[in-house]
Amino acid sequence: MSQGEAAGRGIAKPQDRGWAWMVLLAAVLLQGLTLGFPCCIGVFFTDLQHEFQASNSQTSWFPSIMVAMLHGGGPLCSILVKQLGCRFVVMLGGVLSGLGMVSSSFCKSISQLYLTAGLITGLGSCFSFQAGVTVLGYYFVQWRTLANAVASTGVSLGFTLWPLLSQYLLHEMGWRNTFLIFGGILLNCCVCGAIMRPIQLASGSLPQSAKPKEEPGSRAEETQLSNGASPHHPTLQQHTRRTKCFQVYLLQKYLAFDIFCQNKGYQIYTIGVTWMMMGFALPHVYLVPYAIHNGVEEHKAALLISIIGFINIFIRPLTGLLSGHRAFTGRRIYLYSLAVLLCGLSNFICVISAKFSVLILYCIILSIAMSGVGALTFQVLMDVVEMDRFSSALGLFTILESITLLIGPPLTGLLVDITSDFHYVFYNSSFFLISAALFMGLSFCALEKKNKLREASKAHSDNPSRYQYSETSTEPKAENQSPPAVEYITSV
Repeated sequence: MSQGEAAGRGIAKPQDRGWAWMVLLAAVLLQGLTLGFPCCIGVFFTDLQHEFQASNSQTSWFPSIMVAMLHGGGPLCSILVKQLGCRFVVMLGGVLSGLGMVSSSFCKSISQLYLTAGLITGLGSCFSFQAGVTVLGYYFVQWRTLANAVASTGVSLGFTLWPLLSQYLLHEMGWRNTFLIFGGILLNCCVCGAIMRPIQLASGSLPQSAKPKEEPGSRAEETQLSNGASPHHPTLQQHTRRTKCFQVYLLQKYLAFDIFCQNKGYQIYTIGVTWMMMGFALPHVYLVPYAIHNGVEEHKAALLISIIGFINIFIRPLTGLLSGHRAFTGRRIYLYSLAVLLCGLSNFICVISAKFSVLILYCIILSIAMSGVGALTFQVLMDVVEMDRFSSALGLFTILESITLLIGPPLTGLLVDITSDFHYVFYNSSFFLISAALFMGLSFCALEKKNKLREASKAHSDNPSRYQYSETSTEPKAENQSPPAVEYITSV
């Protein structure tokens, strides 16, 4: 539908009102179905080991690939969002997720699970989750911080319900039939995608309606190549230069390397989170096997993950409200670093004792810290980059952290196989989390002091430093400072 036709049907302002809240509800369910799903894999850890005669390291590759694809598919998701729109990408992700889990129920080896549940389901979850986060950023402006925190409660719901459902179905039907049922459940991502009606700012296109511009002279160059031009021909040399420029353009557009090189805040945050992810996922993968290994009953071990999720349901919105206060404007990164630090320190509780009562205390403290991490991760990213580049920045951000998410659990599993000591899981997790928290907090503090000194020495200058970290306003701008009109687009 053209812009004029859409305007003929009426112009609306859906930000922070009306249909935006339906989109938020869909985002809550979507994050529970996608980002919350990998937490239940630990319930199947022991059964999969016995079924395929696999070691801890071999079995941990399965959830690692799933989580890595969930985060690392960001650049591909960004391209699809710009070409096809958020609604289509969310629904495509639902189809892939469901197909992957259905296929997993027929696997005959652990390596086949790497492909079906790991690669296909992980990539599908990535499409649904990241496209949902992107469209949420456009539906909310004034209440964006709260919206992100509320949407992240979907992860908490997933953490609460997935392990309990998994344990029940595993006991009643076995892991194969459980995976088959999971495939049907994940298809509900398509319903969430249908609710996310795309919008378009009247003053410019959004990512879901953006179309790539054809490079000037591309068709002429194709004609020259098809006619057999010499490799030393001036036209081919020009074509080579333009091809290189186009490749750089793609890296900047879809992977935001230009932002990474120029924006120190984005650079520090991306490096810190990437390092943090080496240890962040370890308790989620190994907590249930660790509890069972130390004599805790299976249903009680699965309950530990649900406790984390249940507490998150109430803490995450409170964290969103707190971080949205004007006192924390430009300071959310410090709250985030504090939450990561608390995550790392809490792991030492598991080292002290593996009794069920002690593990419950650990889950309570960990869930409080995780609430801060979950509620602020994407909000801090929105603070340090412009909203019109958020999709690209998210792509690079997630593909870097996916590398550490992929290698962290298997390397720790290998260490456990060698030493037969699960305590190394929590030692490793604490090391990466605490060091990442200190790096991000101290680096942003030093950057802020440097910016203040620069501003003091150049008070007469009106041009801010290109490396300055400050909270970026992502509200749509217009000459009269009023929010631009927004049109509903009924087709993608």
